[in-house]
Amino acid sequence: MDTLASLLHTSPAIAWMGVKIVIVFSAVMLLASVWTWVERRGAAMIQDRIGPNRAALFGKIRILGLAQLLADGIKFFFKEDLEPTDANKGLFWLAPFLAFVPAMMGFAIIPFGRDFTSGGHVYHLSVLDPGNGMGMLYPLAIGGLAVYGVLVAAWSSNNKWSILGGMRSSATMVSYEIGMSLAVVSLFMTTGGYDPSEIIAAQGHLPWHWNVVPQFLGFIVFFTCMFAETNRLPFDFAEGESEIVAGFNTEYGSMKFSLLALAEYAHLMTASALVATLYFGGWQVPFVAHPSVGLSILSFLIKMLFFAWVFVWIRWTLPRFRYDQLMHLGWKAMLPLSMLNLIVHAWLMSHGR
Repeated sequence: MDTLASLLHTSPAIAWMGVKIVIVFSAVMLLASVWTWVERRGAAMIQDRIGPNRAALFGKIRILGLAQLLADGIKFFFKEDLEPTDANKGLFWLAPFLAFVPAMMGFAIIPFGRDFTSGGHVYHLSVLDPGNGMGMLYPLAIGGLAVYGVLVAAWSSNNKWSILGGMRSSATMVSYEIGMSLAVVSLFMTTGGYDPSEIIAAQGHLPWHWNVVPQFLGFIVFFTCMFAETNRLPFDFAEGESEIVAGFNTEYGSMKFSLLALAEYAHLMTASALVATLYFGGWQVPFVAHPSVGLSILSFLIKMLFFAWVFVWIRWTLPRFRYDQLMHLGWKAMLPLSMLNLIVHAWLMSHGR
């Protein structure tokens, strides 16, 4: 312990990295858990019903049904953990972690507040510091790994409905990833870099300078693709309970199902943070050129949670698209629109505009 304390004292960078990892992991886990409750309450409001309100702490304390979070956690922890007889048991156990870990890792590059200096050291509010060479390419690459969790869960279950869900997920990923990537490339081109700190700094504190204004078409493409990326309605083809009986989730229960569900909500938080960072100024505070660290964190949190709510709002407003409709949308609408967006901004830059 003395050696560890000495190391942390002489190397504040190591200590700060550990603090950031704990903060980000805990915050994303907490928000993902709370958002399962927000989803149910939001659905109830949209559908004009009550929603979860029965679970209570100590049989008395009911705060908008928040005790349902604790009740669900206890239920999943003690629920019988069944495995299909003909499943590949190793991969069946591994799949939830293949879905959960990339969902948590994607947040590592995103700055959730402005940098600050203390004791001659500059402290960056992102797990991975700026200038690491990966930039926004990192979350795009990590997001692509999430499909392996769905595919492995589907195949290892040895269930036809599960396999259909996995195949649908992988096929749709091909159709929207190219359009989404081109939308982001256009943003990199106009910003002059792909590091998230550079993108946030280039947008500034004035809302009409944020990327959503000049890159509105790219924003529409990117945000639409995020619904498919996170397996959310109207593009939740990996589950599609009305067609494939919950798809890749069919054979999962207990804590393994809980991990798969938490992975979806952690991915939702990362997607919301990406939208806020790329198109809405990140931690920048509107009309405040030099906000305090606390105010910048609050600004980022408000933007991120707003878009996380939009995900809930859309889920309980729009019906599921047909599988072929997303393929059509990806190849014949989002890809041409993102290419048009890229060409227009390239032309404007070449003419000094």
